[in-house]
Amino acid sequence: MSTPPAGNKENANPRFGTVQPASESQSLKRQGSVLDWGSRKKPTKSDPLVHHGRHFGRTVHVFANIHSLILAGLSIESEGLESAQQRREYRVYKKLLKMIPNFEERLLEAEPEEIVAMATQIQKEEPLKPLLARNQKLDRGFNHPVTGRLLCPTSLDWSDSEIRTALKNKEISISGADWPRFLYRDERYNPEDPWMGLLRGELLISGFKHIFTSPSSTEDAPRATRSGNARIHGMTRVTPASIAYTATQVRFALSSATTFCRTDRDTDSKTFYTSLIELLEDPEEEQETKALLSWWNGRVFPSASNTRRIAPENSALSNIRRK
Repeated sequence: MSTPPAGNKENANPRFGTVQPASESQSLKRQGSVLDWGSRKKPTKSDPLVHHGRHFGRTVHVFANIHSLILAGLSIESEGLESAQQRREYRVYKKLLKMIPNFEERLLEAEPEEIVAMATQIQKEEPLKPLLARNQKLDRGFNHPVTGRLLCPTSLDWSDSEIRTALKNKEISISGADWPRFLYRDERYNPEDPWMGLLRGELLISGFKHIFTSPSSTEDAPRATRSGNARIHGMTRVTPASIAYTATQVRFALSSATTFCRTDRDTDSKTFYTSLIELLEDPEEEQETKALLSWWNGRVFPSASNTRRIAPENSALSNIRRK
C-alpha cells in the first residue's frame, strides 16, 4: 500500500485506538497549547495520578471531563450553586479531591498549565489492545476482543470471560434483530427493565457528533471551522431516526464488514435500523421515547434545550423578570 502524501490532511491526526505509521509519529512535533498536548512528561502506569484517575472513573464518574470539572470546582463555592446539575458536579469534584492525597493544596498552588498537566494524567486514555488497523477492517467485529464485546448480543447473558472464550472459538454471530451491548449505557442490559440505559451509551453520543456536528466536537476543545450537517440543515433537535441512523453507523464501524448497504447479509443493517425505528415510533413507548429524546438534546444540543437556566439573583436578566 502506497504511503499517503505529506499534505493529506485526512491522515494528519490518527483516530484513537488505531495504528499510527512510524513515519507519521516521527513527523508529529509538540505544537499548539497544552490543552492539546497535556503534560510534557508522558504519564506511565506507575504515575499516582493515573492510578487515582482510573479508580475515580471506575467508582465515581467514568465520563467526567476532569479539566473542566477542576476549573469549575475551583471557581465556585458550594453556597453559590443554583442548579441541580451544578450541585451534582460540585459533589463529584469534592469526591475527586478526597480520592487524591493533598490534591486540593496542589491545585491551589499550581499554575494553569500545571493544572492541565495533572488533569491529563488523571484522564489518561489507554489505546485498544491490540490496536486496530486504520485502513482495513479485518481485525474488527468478532475478530477483536473490544469490538467483539461491544457487538455481543444482549440475549447472551454471559460474563466477560465467557464472551472472550466464545469470541476466540467464533461462537458468536451478528443478527439485525438482536441488539448489541453497546446500545446500553456502560454496556449493561437489564432484562427486567430493558429500557434502562437503552441508547444512552457514550459511544453513540460520539458517533452522533461525528456525523451531525463535527468530529472535533467530541473533544474538550472543538476546533471545527466549518458548519456541520446539523447547522447546515437547521437541525436543533435529535430525532428518533437520527438516533437509529447513528446506532446503525456505529454498529457497522465496529463490525468487520467492508461495505455498508441495506442488503448486506453479514450485518443485516436494514433489519437493525428498522427495529430501532419501530420501537422509537411506537405510540405505546411514547413516554420512554420522550425521556430519551430529552436526554439526547441535553447532551448534543444543550443551547436549544428546554431546560430553563437560573440567572444570578442580582443579574440584569433577574431584574427584568421581576419587573
